[in-house]
Amino acid sequence: MTEKMQSEIIIIGAAIVDVLVRPASEEVFQTGSYGAEDIRMSVGADALNEATVLARLGKRVRLETVLGNDHTGDYIIRHCEREGIELAAGCRREELVTGINVVLVERDGRRNFLTNDRGSLRKLCLEDIHMPFSESARIVCFASIFVFPQIGAKELRKIFVQAKKQDKIICADMTKCKRGETAEEMAEAFAYIDYLLPNEEEAMLVTGKGTAAEAAEALLAAGVGNVIVKCGGKGCLVRNRKESFMAPAKAGAECIDTTGAGDSFVAGFLYALSEGRALRECVQYANECGARAVGVVGATEWL
Repeated sequence: MTEKMQSEIIIIGAAIVDVLVRPASEEVFQTGSYGAEDIRMSVGADALNEATVLARLGKRVRLETVLGNDHTGDYIIRHCEREGIELAAGCRREELVTGINVVLVERDGRRNFLTNDRGSLRKLCLEDIHMPFSESARIVCFASIFVFPQIGAKELRKIFVQAKKQDKIICADMTKCKRGETAEEMAEAFAYIDYLLPNEEEAMLVTGKGTAAEAAEALLAAGVGNVIVKCGGKGCLVRNRKESFMAPAKAGAECIDTTGAGDSFVAGFLYALSEGRALRECVQYANECGARAVGVVGATEWL
């Protein structure tokens, strides 16, 4: 775990291990055994997936996360060392069990998850995030809002205020809100976000709207600078206070496994943004990364 790397991008969020099974079938509960075509283990969770993709694209990345002091944590540490992802020396916790998800992938690419509620997946808290941030990093990305029970709107605001004090670009992804949070309640944090990248379902759930377009408008009203809604095979909807457009998905993509597709999309967007590309170029490259991700089993194997 290095401490001296001059990071370009800081990713904040979860790091776990995925065990992926494809195709999964409920038949196993009748037969007692079922022959899957593919069972494999890989690193997972939004933040580690994004960090891995960015590192493989050549970016210097620091990951702010928590891990247990166990064999699964060792596996993630070795992965980060191989990929050149910087981790803080104090990220491991004796009392934690590093999270493992079992990802059951259906033939059409849809997924179901078995998660360990005692694991590290949702344990990150404000005190685990090292601030002030590295001066070398231009972008701070929180991946994902609503994952961590101890990081709500007030805690996010503290993180984002610090990032803005240091003149960082703030990006964020999200999962489905867990406790009925609304865009209005999140506005004190959302107002600092330059680029918010939810998927269609997540955006509509937190805003209470019936379409991606309505949800994007509501997120803008909550203070977000640019809303980029991931719409799966349709591409993504981009809306800010100057323009609104649909960026079509990459044509001809075969969907095998959607695990990590959204994370690859976000990582592609962050990569292009860090290279100084225009917004339309950023979402076009993000769509390409997401399309490549669904063509293989696992979150980052497309690289």
